[in-house]
Amino acid sequence: MKIAILGFGIEGQSAYRYYRDQGTDITICDMNEALELPEGVHGKLGEGYLQDLSEFDVILRTASINPTTILAANAGIESKITTVVNEFLRVCPTKNIIGVTGTKGKGTTSTLITKILEASGHQVLLAGNIGISPLDSLHLVTPESWVVLELSSFQLADLQHSPHISVCLMIAPEHLNWHIDMEDYIRAKAQLFAHQNAHDIAIYFADNEYSHDIASASPGAKITYYAPPGAFVRGREEIIIDEKVVCRVDELKMLGEHNWQNACAAITAAWQVTKDVAAMHQVLTTFTGLEHRLEFVRTVDDVAYYDDSFGTMPEAAEVAIQAFTQPKVVILGGSDKGASFDGLAAQIKQAQVRHVVLIGVTAAIIQAALEKVGFTDFSEGGTTMRSIVAEARKYAQPGDVVLLAPACASFGLFRDYKDRGEQFKAAVQALPADD
Repeated sequence: MKIAILGFGIEGQSAYRYYRDQGTDITICDMNEALELPEGVHGKLGEGYLQDLSEFDVILRTASINPTTILAANAGIESKITTVVNEFLRVCPTKNIIGVTGTKGKGTTSTLITKILEASGHQVLLAGNIGISPLDSLHLVTPESWVVLELSSFQLADLQHSPHISVCLMIAPEHLNWHIDMEDYIRAKAQLFAHQNAHDIAIYFADNEYSHDIASASPGAKITYYAPPGAFVRGREEIIIDEKVVCRVDELKMLGEHNWQNACAAITAAWQVTKDVAAMHQVLTTFTGLEHRLEFVRTVDDVAYYDDSFGTMPEAAEVAIQAFTQPKVVILGGSDKGASFDGLAAQIKQAQVRHVVLIGVTAAIIQAALEKVGFTDFSEGGTTMRSIVAEARKYAQPGDVVLLAPACASFGLFRDYKDRGEQFKAAVQALPADD
């Protein structure tokens, strides 16, 4: 059997190891002409790497490559295209699979579900868009295991199988530079539910119309969260499910009301597996959040610095700003994904934002949105993280928060959101405190 692996990043390398162990004939296709190939593996490198793929029996698409791009260069090969996620779902020895998608909150919710199930005594694999290829851990999965998959729209666009429990979080416009339009984005997300059967479970965010529409693709049981019958917040004080109090919201270690939603989604999904309230309480009252998601870095001269580099869309920056009642100096900007910053600008005008430091290609676009609402307390941060942090520090006063909430992707100044966050934390740690 001849297999073409399109793209040789994390997913592509995982697919290579998986198919190599099966003794198949592998060709790696990648835009990078200088890519160093594994010994004995064929390569199709450079600009024509997506051309003439009909000769292969299986074509494995890695998530960043849009299937429409492949088909535009190769008519009639739809049935040959698969993905790491599709292959995992096809061969996985357990049907105990929970899939989580949404615009924001996927990583946090997936991690909470995993930790709750582990705390209640289950063997659990967490994989997917969170940076772990499920094929690499396939050998650890047993028929009794539970698998939690965090899944992006890139991975879902041509999904052929749906998990037993599928969860859709808050949905807002994103990745419209990859998808044709919002309808295409919604269609991709809906694939998580479209292949379920009547015995499966579809969980969705009660307060989001997009989430409801996506979950409606499932023929299975529909369960809302953030409203009964799933978990919800009662009186802005307690998280409740099935008339049982899981915890008080002031016990949560994760910052921001958006994490109330993530907690409720995780509880609702885990509730389909276990009613272990003690395990849920223990996890929710100790988990502080994922790296680069409202992550506290350091307090310098009574100014607290937080890293929310993972927030690559305006709605994420809005949520991050809402998480703090203190005056804020906010670092905004990056590469352009075609998003509108009008809503974010309006919130900045109303919130306790002392100053905005603008960076990246979108600096001028964000500045225009801020000026349109009459907010003029902004400045440019420069092209290095050290200069950006120094600029933010100039405007921060004791008791303030300096918040890296870029609302944009990182490309141009940084490799990715992780590199941006790591550089931010390093620059903050290097700040000298005043004597």
